[in-house]
Amino acid sequence: MDGYDLVTTKEMRVLEMNAEYFGISRLQLMENAGRSVAVEIASRFKPQDARVTIFCGLGGNGGDGFVAARHLLCLGFSVKVVLAGRASDITNEEAKKNWQALESLRGFLDIEEVYDSSLIPDVEAEIIVDALLGIGIKGRLRPPILHMVKSINETEAFRVAVDIPTGINSDTGEVLGEAVRADLTVTFHKAKPGLIRAKEYVGNLVVRHIGLPNEIERYAGPGDVYAVVKPRLPESHKGDFGRLLVIGGSAVYFGAPALVALAALRTGVDLAYIAAPEKAAYAISSMSPNLITFKLERDHLNRLNIPVIRRCLEKATAVVIGPGLGLHKETEETIDEVLRIVEERRIPILLDADGLKAFANFKRRLGVPLVLTPHAGEYKILTGVGLPRKVEDRVEMVRRAAQELNAVILLKSNIDIISDGVRVKLNFTGNPGMTVGGTGDVLSGIVGAFLAQGADPFDAAVAGAFINGAAGDFVKAEKGYHMVSTDLLEWIPRVIDDPMSHTKVRRSVPRDL
Repeated sequence: MDGYDLVTTKEMRVLEMNAEYFGISRLQLMENAGRSVAVEIASRFKPQDARVTIFCGLGGNGGDGFVAARHLLCLGFSVKVVLAGRASDITNEEAKKNWQALESLRGFLDIEEVYDSSLIPDVEAEIIVDALLGIGIKGRLRPPILHMVKSINETEAFRVAVDIPTGINSDTGEVLGEAVRADLTVTFHKAKPGLIRAKEYVGNLVVRHIGLPNEIERYAGPGDVYAVVKPRLPESHKGDFGRLLVIGGSAVYFGAPALVALAALRTGVDLAYIAAPEKAAYAISSMSPNLITFKLERDHLNRLNIPVIRRCLEKATAVVIGPGLGLHKETEETIDEVLRIVEERRIPILLDADGLKAFANFKRRLGVPLVLTPHAGEYKILTGVGLPRKVEDRVEMVRRAAQELNAVILLKSNIDIISDGVRVKLNFTGNPGMTVGGTGDVLSGIVGAFLAQGADPFDAAVAGAFINGAAGDFVKAEKGYHMVSTDLLEWIPRVIDDPMSHTKVRRSVPRDL
């Protein structure tokens, strides 16, 4: 769009959190952002000719303004900072630290706290910096910020917006009642879509790097988890967080679908149903009272089961097909028919294990969100091509396969590769102890739960890969490599609630990347 690389609000939030996970602190990012603003101003104005007033909010954007104030002071400018509220209400930890630094300089710059619209000072400056609100705002502006924006627009000063003019939705460009009309906008890392769509408010747009290498955009991290977890409101009801149907199991493999369902429940899905051959279903029912089973006739999935599966699908918001099903010819034909029904109902699908192997024999582009979770052997069955040794070669191969199948592929390996044919992410969580049987079923349950809750399939797969591997890493730290797949289940909610805690056990990014 207009020659700029773009990043959405959600993507930027994910990136900032992931950067912190990989060792680039938010304090560093704030320092680089504020300094960039100061450098842009200093390149246009001489300190002796221009006074600067910086309007700052209580969050991260205000923190950028605090840093800019300090650097402008170092460059010889006369600086005044106007805070939109009380200093005691600053919410952002990094901003709070930079405010404390400013307070120690009170003898060298003017600081004013404004928590009432009637107290907004007259602006006597040649340059005004808007550091009130950053990306992500949605609602209409309220006092005192609303009145500060009006005051900024009424001046003859040169107006500089930090990251985005206050009052502009960073994704849509919508004006939220009132917005700063900037002469210059200094945005960070990449342009935001709203800046392109609200050009008349942006002025000259400058994009500045703040220490986020593009490579980190490809790395899965805690931000990817926060991006898919749904907030639980007090008025939530059963079913609001998804209902997952697992079609799997056989006379031999009845643990696999149970692991999928239990992992989904630990991830936060409200209900997990399992449709399995009768004997397997009774065995699964005895494992946990939390599992709801539907008994299918005969000892393997077959066409006689279609009416029951149709009824099950009426309840489901996503479906996982394959764990433990077996490779009976009649089962493969039935999977094809089930997929057509699922397509009719527009339900997201995850295919794993035997479901994925069956799909390989009749594969086609499905008209619904589809996630495939092969390991190296299953990937060869799916595509007919073995994987190369180099990670970058694998990445391109997986990306092309995902594009051809119109699916998200999550290739399970020591470095997981996730792609939807356009986007690619690499996940580094996990360890060799997870070669034990059943960890892939746990992964399917986590991803399936996010699909059931309405998450984007690519986002669900990335978050699922991180959580599953992180759970395995915590088990390793606790038990060594002597783990079983059920050990992972108790760690799933802990990782979801605090994914940054994985920094205690994470491994380094491999050097050969």
